Amino acid sequence: MNLSGIHIKRIFGIKDSSIDDSKLWLFAGLGLSIILSTIGFIVYEEILLLGLPAGLLLAYQTVVDFRKVFYLLLFTIPLSTEFYFPNGFGTDLPTEPLVVGLMLAYFLYFLSNWKSMDRSFLTHRITLVMAIHIGWTAATTVTSADFVVSFKFLLAKIWYVAGYFLLAGMLLKDKKDFKKFFWLVFIPFTIAIAVTLLRHSTYGFSFNDVKYVMRPCFRNHVLYAAIMAIYFPFLFVAAHWYRGRNKWLFLGILASIPFYLIAIYLSYTRTAYIALILAAGSYFIVRWRLMKLAVGATVIMIILGVGYILTDNKYLDYAPEFDKTITHHNFDNLVSATAKGEDVSTMERVYRWVSAIHMTDAEPITGFGPGNFYNFYQQYAVNEFETYVSDNPEKSGIHSYYLMILVDQGIPGAIIFLFFSFYCLIVGEKIYHQTKNPDRKAMAMALLISLIVIDAFLIINDMVETDKVGSFYFMNLAMLINIDIMNRREAANELPQKS
Repeated sequence: MNLSGIHIKRIFGIKDSSIDDSKLWLFAGLGLSIILSTIGFIVYEEILLLGLPAGLLLAYQTVVDFRKVFYLLLFTIPLSTEFYFPNGFGTDLPTEPLVVGLMLAYFLYFLSNWKSMDRSFLTHRITLVMAIHIGWTAATTVTSADFVVSFKFLLAKIWYVAGYFLLAGMLLKDKKDFKKFFWLVFIPFTIAIAVTLLRHSTYGFSFNDVKYVMRPCFRNHVLYAAIMAIYFPFLFVAAHWYRGRNKWLFLGILASIPFYLIAIYLSYTRTAYIALILAAGSYFIVRWRLMKLAVGATVIMIILGVGYILTDNKYLDYAPEFDKTITHHNFDNLVSATAKGEDVSTMERVYRWVSAIHMTDAEPITGFGPGNFYNFYQQYAVNEFETYVSDNPEKSGIHSYYLMILVDQGIPGAIIFLFFSFYCLIVGEKIYHQTKNPDRKAMAMALLISLIVIDAFLIINDMVETDKVGSFYFMNLAMLINIDIMNRREAANELPQKS
């Protein structure tokens, strides 16, 4: 033992001679960081400084074994909260720092082990089509009308793909891993829902107060309902896992199904209701091999719908009356107002969607660059669709991911993303029917239904670059790919060996 190790032991009163110097330095560094972070908090009154010791421990653990940090990331997804620094910079804590650190760890691991790594995930057809989408995002970043904004968007996209897709592809491979995924999300998520319902009950489950009771874990009731609807199919998979194998776990998960349904209902989110109905229908679409037909019908509806509203400026006929387009504080009135075009939330979306059409006409090939809708849409707006919230003080986006891609990345970008979305569903259906293992087959179905729910939400929301929804989007795809890889390997082993 060297002199520094002896001194550290004396300072901290450690008498165990078996502790090596590396652990002593770690212990000393942690103690010093606690002291410095406490002093920094007192001097600068910045509460985030108190998290420095935890950050150093996480950094150490990421270097030693990033699997545990990835599992921590899964656990924190339902509990994460938005945080804004004094300079206006916003982030999701703790998920975003975790996923950035994991991205760096993954790239270092890849560079160190690329010769021995299994390339089947990286060369899978879904991964390759996703790479085309990311590649076009990068290309339109170069041609962006505001390069800095687009570059930040591209970086966020890369760490989402690295942390939630590539790492999930490495760590969520089989039933044992799928169970970890389920429980690490289920436990904190169910607690967060229970707390939200308890708080909501103190307001009599009123529609007017649902916007606030789910904070700080959920930004608004739409995001709250979205993640519940996205996660809902996995409850049936877990029930399938434990049926006849563990009575109490089976009954507990079974009881959570109506619990989640009640929570979704009390979120008063119209999109979630529609998404659940769509999820039920998509189960039969996948079972009956109707995905290609459903995708084809969807494409035809998109073409006919866009053609209809653009012919002779037909969309102008749907302009709202400014004085009647208001916020409603009763859910029944909201549903009625939506049908009449008098709900401010719905009509403000239309206001921005009309801007998107004009922006596409101005920049049809490369768009305005990723993340740039807010910076330019006002000058392309049509006054007839204006609502009393159109000044947009919260700087929110377009509220349609597909239109966002169209504006940001042009018509080629929108075609690439739509092709990617539909291709994943068609390939996913094929994977489901090729899966022989019943537990894995149930998981494939849940992954597909969850993806369809996300696709439905993306029609009137732009949520892929949020930790609550984007995480599931990329992890679902990763696990679906891994099921396909397992199927192929099992099939290869069943073939007679060549002489």
